[in-house]
Amino acid sequence: MKNDPIKAIVLAAGKGTRMKSDRAKVLHEVFFAPMLHHVVNAVIPLDLLETVVVTGHQAEVVEKSLAGFTVTFARQEQQLGTADAVAAAEAGLADFKGTVLILCGDTPLVRTETLRSMLDAHHAARATLTVMTTRMTDPANYGRIVTDEQGDLLRIVEEKDASVTEKSINEINAGIYCVDSAFLFKGLRNIGSDNRQGEFYLTDLIEIARSEGLAVNRHFCEESLEVLGINSRVELAAAHGLLQKRRNQHLMMAGVTIIGPDSVDIAPEVGVGPDCEIGRNVVISGHSVIGRDCRIGSNTVIRNCRLGNGAVVGALCYLENCAVDKGASLDSATIISGDRQVFKR
Repeated sequence: MKNDPIKAIVLAAGKGTRMKSDRAKVLHEVFFAPMLHHVVNAVIPLDLLETVVVTGHQAEVVEKSLAGFTVTFARQEQQLGTADAVAAAEAGLADFKGTVLILCGDTPLVRTETLRSMLDAHHAARATLTVMTTRMTDPANYGRIVTDEQGDLLRIVEEKDASVTEKSINEINAGIYCVDSAFLFKGLRNIGSDNRQGEFYLTDLIEIARSEGLAVNRHFCEESLEVLGINSRVELAAAHGLLQKRRNQHLMMAGVTIIGPDSVDIAPEVGVGPDCEIGRNVVISGHSVIGRDCRIGSNTVIRNCRLGNGAVVGALCYLENCAVDKGASLDSATIISGDRQVFKR
């Protein structure tokens, strides 16, 4: 079962009204990239047969943003709920036999390792459906996980449909599912919209699967922040901070000294050699490559630059589209914007 073929469906059709923006929610940037890109990058290492991105609001713009990714698209013409969004991908997966991984395009913190762990658990349990859950101190606005006395998953109830007792449950639906393809689209056709929002809930699949005597599992994620969706600018900033922290911890463990890591932003694609020292309030982005044993002063911005081994960049510098030679030294407050080579001096 572990080698069961897998395809993914990423839901990216929503508008995101709580962002208070004309831009599609999944295109809001967090840590140097649209949040949707972080989700797609998380599934790429899983070696899936296909990743289908379901678009709707500003579909053309969202699809254009993914021009560099190997994905296919399905359109949800009207946003009628999560079940309707998944159903939009049916044509492309009609003949597929295997596991469908479903996740949302507004969860930029989700890690490949977490998704792989869930897939492994799903296959090991021989489940028809597995839902990822987590616990929150304040579970408001999230679907609650309802279980029986043995801890078996009974259903997921949305906030607006929950009773007072159900609202007190702090285990919530993370919105990530593994579903057997043979059941998925057949089950979707049995979902109705008899709820307070008048939408087709993907969560109704759980009760449908149980009514057919099929195995339903839940996979718990210890780190709640990792799997929660971004719905506001406040949550966007918090997500940026966590991605920044992950990146800087990785670099420091690899031998890079970062003074004041909470103030330093280094894009994921930037290469940084060991024994470098990076001051406070530094931003390094684009296709930059920083060699070994470099020194970068505080309050400096570096974009699309190459620094040779042992290069020194003073404080308050702005460097863009240039190359700094091995062992070269730049004075503080140096500004270079353009294709230039800075030689050792």
